[in-house]
Amino acid sequence: MLYTPPIARLVEELSRLPGVGPKTAQRLAFHLLKVPREEADSLAQAIVEARDKVTFCTRCFNFASGELCEYCLDERRDPTLVCIVERPQDIVAIERTGEFRGLYHVLGGAISPIDGIGPEELKIRELMERVRRDEIREVIAATNPRVEGEATAIYLANLLKPLGVRVMRIASGLPVGGDLEYADEVTLGRALKGRLEL
Repeated sequence: MLYTPPIARLVEELSRLPGVGPKTAQRLAFHLLKVPREEADSLAQAIVEARDKVTFCTRCFNFASGELCEYCLDERRDPTLVCIVERPQDIVAIERTGEFRGLYHVLGGAISPIDGIGPEELKIRELMERVRRDEIREVIAATNPRVEGEATAIYLANLLKPLGVRVMRIASGLPVGGDLEYADEVTLGRALKGRLEL
């Protein structure tokens, strides 16, 4: 046994977090043992409070602390424009741009037959009900640019277009500061197809 049982348990629990391996878990555990008791208690309380108080928005399925999330409650947003994302954390990435002023819809993943995720496991039925009920005119598919995200975007487009909804896909291409010689063929091809006039 390398550690006393309480430390071993702390390291084990921390190593369950995504992106935290055994070494990082060990560093975090020793850090938490050195901080003042108030800081450790504050962290523990924040975790418990988040677990107790955070739910899912009943409209868009983003994280919320009430029935609706902050974006669904914001009357300044365009209710006829909806951006579809895979996960709540994708909303944060889009919001950082300051470019989008519509609402969101979180699918809860992407279609992936290999992982046993079909359309029934996602919030697609709820999206269709919402489009019909809320008179949504445009939908932006902001699923991740992987095979699963592309398949999901195409599936959604096939469902939504017959309803008279304009379906858009976020552009993909080269990152700012990147070098052409290091770009893969698919990314470079998409950048060429999505070219803009200067």
